[in-house]
Amino acid sequence: MPSLFERWLSLRNRLLVDSRFQKFASATPGFRAIARKKASGVFDLLSGFIYSQVLLACVRLDLLQLLKDGPRSLEELANSANLPLDPARRLFDAAVSLDLMCRLSGARYGLGMNGAAVLANPGIGAMVEHNAILYEDLRDPVDFLRNPDRETALSRYWAYARAADPSSLGDEAVSGYSKLMSASQPLVAEEILDATPLSERGCLLDVGGGEGRFLISAGRRYPHLRLKMFDLPAVAARARERLAEAGMNNRAEVSGGNFFTDDLPKGADTVTLIRILHDHDDDKAARLLINIRRALPPGGRLLLAEPLSDTRGAERMGDAYFAFYLMAMRSGRPRSYEAISGMLQRCGYHDVRRIPTRVPLQTSLIVAQT
Repeated sequence: MPSLFERWLSLRNRLLVDSRFQKFASATPGFRAIARKKASGVFDLLSGFIYSQVLLACVRLDLLQLLKDGPRSLEELANSANLPLDPARRLFDAAVSLDLMCRLSGARYGLGMNGAAVLANPGIGAMVEHNAILYEDLRDPVDFLRNPDRETALSRYWAYARAADPSSLGDEAVSGYSKLMSASQPLVAEEILDATPLSERGCLLDVGGGEGRFLISAGRRYPHLRLKMFDLPAVAARARERLAEAGMNNRAEVSGGNFFTDDLPKGADTVTLIRILHDHDDDKAARLLINIRRALPPGGRLLLAEPLSDTRGAERMGDAYFAFYLMAMRSGRPRSYEAISGMLQRCGYHDVRRIPTRVPLQTSLIVAQT
């Protein structure tokens, strides 16, 4: 028998699809506000691609950067962007509607709140450009869903996702995604380091650490901390360069290899795994967690940070954006805290807990002990 909730849901849906009820709701005080809000939400779903392309145009034309130092006139912005006046006005007005820009007196435009947020985190602009690859793969979403083994542009971009031997990849194959992750890492690093102090830890190993941006942030905050990093050989070479530029090459030991099959460096009492686990399917994810546990001593700590699918207020990010992104990447899945916690316990960890962060939409933090 259907539950009481299911029976109510069936009644509600019959009402909502009835044109007579829709007309009644849109004309009745109380119902009218709800009807308008729902209609606006449906239109946002329909128009989301247009919104994303307005944002992409603003990023590619450096419009937000131009407005950073103060308002500009319509003509100034149009000339800077090399756009005809009418298309420029349409773009700027669209950006105003999305709060990327704001309209001022005298046909001038200023920076909107969403525009300021994009400028505050360079990683957002990098992801806006990067999403063009994802949109290419989703051009025909039905075909995309019916052919889950078809090669995609995103699986080629993240070369390690389907490589038979990821450790054999050269710099050309890893440079694009390494730069992308490096651009978005600083703000994530601050979130993690603010949420869990490392003042009492002696040695940190960052697994899948990319170009070393998190390691550099941790090293600057904790001068006593010994630093280690492990990633694919070509990525590790890039990290050594970044660490040398930061003056930390004497403090940091960087190793290259395959973190599924090779032994990880020992000697660290803390391991960080930042935005790595959701890139891999369950069997590989479990293999990685077991490999990390073997590298840690008893009482060691794993800090696992990534967006979670059950983050309140960010459900669309996990169940829509990341679900389809990782499907296009052909590797990994978004996971809830409960799913990751269960996986950690099955892999031999204990005292698993979730640590609050200021911006859980961006990254959530899970701590586990060995």
